[in-house]
Amino acid sequence: MAQFFYLCTEKALKDNRTMWKKRTMQGLAVCIIFVAALGCVAVWFLHTSAFGRLPRGERLERIKRSPHYRDGEFRNLSPTRMMTSEKGRWEAMWEFIFKKAPEGLRPDAPVKTVKTDLHALGRQEDWLVWFGHSSYLLQMGGRRVLVDPVFCSASPVAFVNKPFPGTDIYRPEDMPEIDYLVITHDHWDHLDYRTVTRLKDRVGRVVCPLGVGEHLERWGFDPARLVELDWHEKAMPDSGFAVHCLPARHFSGRGLQANRTLWASFMLEAGGRTVFVGGDSGYGAHFADIGRRFPKIDLAILENGQYNADWRYIHTMPKYLKAEVEALHPRKVLTVHHSKYALARHRWEEPLENARRLAAEDSADVLVPVVGEVVRWGDEGNRD
Repeated sequence: MAQFFYLCTEKALKDNRTMWKKRTMQGLAVCIIFVAALGCVAVWFLHTSAFGRLPRGERLERIKRSPHYRDGEFRNLSPTRMMTSEKGRWEAMWEFIFKKAPEGLRPDAPVKTVKTDLHALGRQEDWLVWFGHSSYLLQMGGRRVLVDPVFCSASPVAFVNKPFPGTDIYRPEDMPEIDYLVITHDHWDHLDYRTVTRLKDRVGRVVCPLGVGEHLERWGFDPARLVELDWHEKAMPDSGFAVHCLPARHFSGRGLQANRTLWASFMLEAGGRTVFVGGDSGYGAHFADIGRRFPKIDLAILENGQYNADWRYIHTMPKYLKAEVEALHPRKVLTVHHSKYALARHRWEEPLENARRLAAEDSADVLVPVVGEVVRWGDEGNRD
């Protein structure tokens, strides 16, 4: 009897081991299939149209000849670490998305805005309408220049980078005919696939840094309409309009590979006016160089917002904003990169306080308009 019981027990244990081994293998197979499927979805997602396309062919060969491109990527003029804390880029991004937001990161009530009929604005005056963050429509010398328009989505997925309440009031269809679309770099909060593709047929030409044209070509823009420049290059797309591509201290990339396209600031000249489009940039010696090269800047549009000590070299920290203005010595200043998205951990209204403090401390006329307000910057009385 004992021998029979032992044999039954041994058989049961053997059957159990076989069953668990089978189930373990089945579970492992399911996990492998799930991970593989997830990987396929990720690869598919990263190759959707919105991510654009990395430079190739003749454009890539031109990039390789740039003095600012080394070892497969563009470099800043001075050594620049993207992350200045022990956190990596992806760790910081993970914390931002999933960590509890600090108080005041987003406004409790809708932000004050104005919905202007842009089609009704004439071409006789020099004016500007800021749409929040870094998007604005600028008129100078009769040319309409739209900079970094983001009216649909500032990220690859809808639940990230949602606009503040009240600020999402403009759409691509609200824009009038555009002479020049200016893109400072290819980050999602400056180059919005859905916005630019919906504007495509109403844009004369596109001005962008070297490599960014690859995205636009994939999205159906005629290469003949692209004015694609390296730092210190100049173009005159028409006889009365000049654009200078100038350095910025930042980085680029829409997917997993960074710095394959250039980031830039621009100086625009038309109708006897000079406007500096600063794009995204940390403080550096390039501001003084630009100020010396262009001694009479009528309007400087500077980044002020989404700064953090963890990435202090690639965005302008508040303590350096005044130094940038002093280096450029413009007649008027407008700060942007704020009041629509929370991409850093400072209070949402802090950049507005920075701008008002700058207005009290500096001799330049610092404009602090409401989103959507018409600013007539070309005359001394400046606003509606």
